[in-house]
Amino acid sequence: MEHNQSRRAALKFITGAPLLPLAGVGSAATLLSACAGDGTEAAASSSAPTISSVAFTSMDAPSLAVPAEMATTTVKSTLVVSYSNGSKQSYALKYQPFFVTGDLVSDGKGGTILAGGYYDINNKPIMDNSVAGKERQFYSDSPDGSSLLTLPKPTVTGVKGNTVFAVVQFEYTTRDQSLASMYGLLPSPIAVLTLDQDPATGNLSLVKYHNVDTSSVNGLWITCGASLSPWGTHLSSEEYEPDAQFISSNTMFQAFSKNLFGDASKANPYHYGHLPEVTVNPDGTGSIKKHFCMGRISHELIQVMPDNRTVLMGDDYTNGGLFMFVADRETDLSSGTLYVAKVGAGFSIDPAAAAAPLSWIKLGSATSAEIQNLANTLKPSDILTSVKTDPADSSYTKMYLDGAAHWVKLKTGMEKAAAFLETHRYANLMGGTMSFTKMEGTTLNIKDKIAYSALQNMQSAMVKGNAANNAALGIAIDKAVVAGGVLAHKLGGGQKDTSGTAINSEWVPMQTSCLLIGEDLATADALGNTANPDKIGCPDNLKFSEKLRTLFIGEDSSTHVNNFLWAYNVDTKVLSRIMSIPAGGESTGLHAVDEVNGWTYIMSNFQHAGDWGSIHSKVQATLDPLIRANYKDRFGAAVGYLTGMPKA
Repeated sequence: MEHNQSRRAALKFITGAPLLPLAGVGSAATLLSACAGDGTEAAASSSAPTISSVAFTSMDAPSLAVPAEMATTTVKSTLVVSYSNGSKQSYALKYQPFFVTGDLVSDGKGGTILAGGYYDINNKPIMDNSVAGKERQFYSDSPDGSSLLTLPKPTVTGVKGNTVFAVVQFEYTTRDQSLASMYGLLPSPIAVLTLDQDPATGNLSLVKYHNVDTSSVNGLWITCGASLSPWGTHLSSEEYEPDAQFISSNTMFQAFSKNLFGDASKANPYHYGHLPEVTVNPDGTGSIKKHFCMGRISHELIQVMPDNRTVLMGDDYTNGGLFMFVADRETDLSSGTLYVAKVGAGFSIDPAAAAAPLSWIKLGSATSAEIQNLANTLKPSDILTSVKTDPADSSYTKMYLDGAAHWVKLKTGMEKAAAFLETHRYANLMGGTMSFTKMEGTTLNIKDKIAYSALQNMQSAMVKGNAANNAALGIAIDKAVVAGGVLAHKLGGGQKDTSGTAINSEWVPMQTSCLLIGEDLATADALGNTANPDKIGCPDNLKFSEKLRTLFIGEDSSTHVNNFLWAYNVDTKVLSRIMSIPAGGESTGLHAVDEVNGWTYIMSNFQHAGDWGSIHSKVQATLDPLIRANYKDRFGAAVGYLTGMPKA
């Protein structure tokens, strides 16, 4: 222990901010320090070895040999740090939750608040009355996107060390107490956590939980992945935008409206499917706004480029697209230009294949205010006509939306409204490659100028011969890969859109290729996996660490019995399993933070543990009682981060 403490002290003050692995109980894992001590400490460390590389060892997938490991967050991976003098130090990783949803946590005012709790438009708790005599407030079992950040002059009381803030959003809740589905029926909560960071260890502890008032933006709809903007705000998401053209038959949206407003007909579908942005205040509260000018798509997890203007957006949708937004001004997403990609010849999911070119179709330019005004005043029928049976009319365009055939006709003069409120339909009309299936998280490798996008699966619209596939749009793979993959997009400047107009950005995706791919199994293995458990399966969350040169990948898989969190080193090409999620759960909330007061953090949550599917038939009977005991009878899920301890 003395040796480890000495090494930490020596490395902490090396100039040039080297990577600093953690060396204290409960401290945040894998960490770098930009601290500069006094002159004596700096001089004393001038001859100390520097870090030459960092790697993760891969843990085995848990099995029924130890059922308890399949029923919780299991971490048996190791961080290995190599130094310039040839020595190495290993750090055993573990998972540290801030809370499990449903816990009563501090509200910072001397009282408590329900973690993950739901509230209506008047900020009144939404109650679960489904079982007589067991009335309680709804709370989420599906925490998702998170951000970790600091502010220069925080004012929260009760913090003993450094004040750090986290924003956490809750996508949905799976079921009520009667076990009826609640997916999409409740307005998504979003919370600001005030955390106390121990300056000596990096350990984070919860001091205050604040539920953000979302009434000014008409509540939130199915908030999924998230990212931290370069200017320190939390960029949320609203996925699976409610289809306004057929909203009268959408009973899920009507129930959402009833729970939010107390009126099944009050919610306006055009108010949802946008990009919310949360600003954290020094007192640990938060304010929110929605950007209506970034396309109304199935927003999942966006990435803002270092120019503070260019935004790459995935689209968690069947027959989805790759979208880009270029803001008019830095650090301001309230106006700009929206584009959709068109994939050129040669697209392949073979990682050894050459990249395919990308071109960009301009969909429109707008301010958030003008599109919000259109959302407030236009009816769906004012913008276009969309039908599900062939009208035998050549003025309609056939397209596939979420796997189903539609015929669409745009109303005269409604181009801008369609571009920003009916984005999927308009992108199809404009010739965008709307063939991707469930493009989820996006992230950025700044040094190599490469962006990454997760495809949870590669099927239906992507597959040659499928009714929903249009090979002329550049994608027609020979065989579906249910286990999905990760795309890499090379970025650059000097690009023009398809009309010949210059795109004002140096961070435009110019070509795309497949970086990683899952492997479907012909028959399920002994545990029930239908995809190779030693490869990625249905990637979802993606985050890249510049300092660790590592792409972190979280799974949302119906092909792995346990979903995993992976670390892929882009230099060594080594893929390492670093955490296993409770069976039936999904890895979410991924956030790799290179530096917060000298420490690096890997944030991670999970959702809906014990949400059993057909692949769990061999394990469900054994694991179900364990997961119920661990996570509030399957109603709870953890929000937390990875920590590490030095190994002898």
